[in-house]
Amino acid sequence: MKRVCSPAYSLTLRLRSPSGTEIFDSVASVVGAVGGEVKSVKVDEKTAERAVCSVSVFARDVDHQRVIVAAVRAVDGIEIIGAKDDTFACHEGGKMEIAGRYPLRDPEDLSRLYTPGVARVCRAVSEDPQQGYRFTIRCNTVAIVSDGSAILGLGDLGPLAAMPVMEGKALLFKQFGGVDAIPICLDAHEPDEIVAIVKAIAPTFGGINLEDISAPRCFEIERRLRDELDIPVFHDDQHGTAIVVLAAMKNALKIVGKDIASLKIVFSGVGAAGVACTKLLRTAGAGNIIGCDRAGAIYKGRGEHMNPAKQEYAEYTNPEGLKGTLADVIEGADVFVGVSGPGTLGVDDVKRMAKGAIVFAMSNPDPEIQPEDALPHVAVMATGRSDYPNQINNVLAFPGVFRGALDCLASSITEGMKIAAAEAIASVVGENELRSDYIIPSAFEPGVASAVAGAVIAAARKDDVARNPAGPVTDVDDLMGTTHG
Repeated sequence: MKRVCSPAYSLTLRLRSPSGTEIFDSVASVVGAVGGEVKSVKVDEKTAERAVCSVSVFARDVDHQRVIVAAVRAVDGIEIIGAKDDTFACHEGGKMEIAGRYPLRDPEDLSRLYTPGVARVCRAVSEDPQQGYRFTIRCNTVAIVSDGSAILGLGDLGPLAAMPVMEGKALLFKQFGGVDAIPICLDAHEPDEIVAIVKAIAPTFGGINLEDISAPRCFEIERRLRDELDIPVFHDDQHGTAIVVLAAMKNALKIVGKDIASLKIVFSGVGAAGVACTKLLRTAGAGNIIGCDRAGAIYKGRGEHMNPAKQEYAEYTNPEGLKGTLADVIEGADVFVGVSGPGTLGVDDVKRMAKGAIVFAMSNPDPEIQPEDALPHVAVMATGRSDYPNQINNVLAFPGVFRGALDCLASSITEGMKIAAAEAIASVVGENELRSDYIIPSAFEPGVASAVAGAVIAAARKDDVARNPAGPVTDVDDLMGTTHG
């Protein structure tokens, strides 16, 4: 089936025509004829002689964009005077800026915000480093660290090409969790080097979010940073994905009436996300999970295309020792979880799954199987894309996880905090709302991040990693009368 049109490939066309020409009808007709969607028409200028309009159009991909432009250009009486790709346009100049929280209006403000007044605050922090959480941006700032070696579904494009993703991540942190996040894209690839750099910059931040670092290096980097820093370290590709997958799974199982302990779950992809999802699902009760990579099923004793992370994976998965390709082991599976690449799962594979099959095809930007192809044969379908129902999107997890971790000054993020976050996300969808195309809330539904943050704080206290059980400090009454120089 054809892919659906997407806002990721939207165009804005500026069109000029003689007055009296029905621009909307003409353009809507020709765009529809070539499979595009006209979303809106705005009149920019209208005189007795001519009209200028801006037309927003959704396409399927870049080639389809070109087809649409050519079709509109061929319409008599309509001239294209400008065309822009809306996705590129909203990235122009970057997506972030730095803004001050307090006004700097006069010398008095300067004396308080900078010299000489700032020296008093420096001394206070020097005497008690915990005051750094009260009197610097550390209390609400996270570093988004990447080397660009595993960008989305694109692979190793390097640190500079990773910046658009990290900037977007920072926007999501702020929009959904109120957390300030700074992209840190490193021209460094060895674990020792990355660990050293992150440790060196850690005093600036209240948490570290690792992003788009390829496996198996990401496992060592995260483990070492968790052991050597006293602030939360969270590899979102691993644990953010795992949290949202578990949340979606909890609600999908209610639809099909199955228990997690009875499932046969097949993974496509055993990199960072696949390993973390597997571990969290096991913690939640799943026992029969088979992971597949390019060489097929992973099992104890497999010799080819293995590394220490996969050797460890083989020890706690695939209890029946199944061998062969993904197509071989998918027979009778209750759940497919895709964290690999496009086109990995075929329609024939889906047909051979168990009754009431659940498919989470999360590869971005293109899923392991197109929903239009899978839907006739499955009970629940989810992807990682925002233009389909049931988007399994990490944005449901990481803003709330860090909001909660920062607010209670957590020293780390525990398994209990991850489970609590998943349960909080799943609970946002009420029992009376639950259906096959609504197993997980939208990122834009109010209350998701706050529910996750509350659950994370409670779990952090239970796991004894919260250093501020009463929540964030909001006043300085206890410092009144202290001069600090």
